[in-house]
Amino acid sequence: MTDNASASGQTPEPVSVDSVSAQPGRHRTDNTMKRRRVLIGGATIAAAGGLMAAGLASADTTTSESDSDASTTVTSDASSGVCTLTSEVTEGPYWLSGALVREDIREDKEGVEVQYTFTVVDQANDCAPLENALVEIWHADALGEYSGYVGKNGHTETDDSTFLRGGQTTDSDGQVSITSIWPGHYVSRAVHVHMRVHTDVTLTDDSYTGGSIIHTGQLFFDADINSEIQATSPYSDNATTETQLDDDTIYDDGGASSGLLTLTALGDSVSDGYAATLTVGVSSS
Repeated sequence: MTDNASASGQTPEPVSVDSVSAQPGRHRTDNTMKRRRVLIGGATIAAAGGLMAAGLASADTTTSESDSDASTTVTSDASSGVCTLTSEVTEGPYWLSGALVREDIREDKEGVEVQYTFTVVDQANDCAPLENALVEIWHADALGEYSGYVGKNGHTETDDSTFLRGGQTTDSDGQVSITSIWPGHYVSRAVHVHMRVHTDVTLTDDSYTGGSIIHTGQLFFDADINSEIQATSPYSDNATTETQLDDDTIYDDGGASSGLLTLTALGDSVSDGYAATLTVGVSSS
């Protein structure tokens, strides 16, 4: 997704706002945005298929532009207070306000299933799990199209402005689970997912109002697994040129600290899907 707005909702990256519609895959850098890193104290553990009840995974978070999206599995030592913030990156041009609060955001979209589990920890509270935070994600479908902006990647399809968007509130362990599909690609960006963490929201029947945005990041995927998936249907119907992870303008090869997700296969084939985990360091202050 072309990310042109900052975490605070400002205008996007290297291209002007006017050029976004003409070049939907370009991003604009917000030079006023602070870089934030996350280092969760504790021992690194091998990922065995998901999160442990007490905490999962994120290591250093360092991104050049901002929008975190990846992770490594580690345990968080809240008592040590040793953590810094997960990288912030640009919001991008495809965010929509008022996302649905729901666990499954797929709707009728086809693709490889991804079961996300995020653990949010609060630097302002000695890295303790952050409860009742709304974790929102949004991303492109297999053909590289975002709901609310269908057509930017050259495809014509029904656009309800809600597919592959939504979120959940964290539990007492700071954890949240969201089910979606592996994203497709579009010109100028590697495959990625956008994330926001909100606090103090008021939940409605199926959405939310108010609150504060305390984190805007992006999530990324292992390049080798992604190549296998993009070669399968329906991803293979996407004829646009794919940008590889090493060439992405947002991801800076920082691993978990830059939003690189820890992936665990759900079966013997890529088509069986993956569990994806990440610990996200934020500051409620």
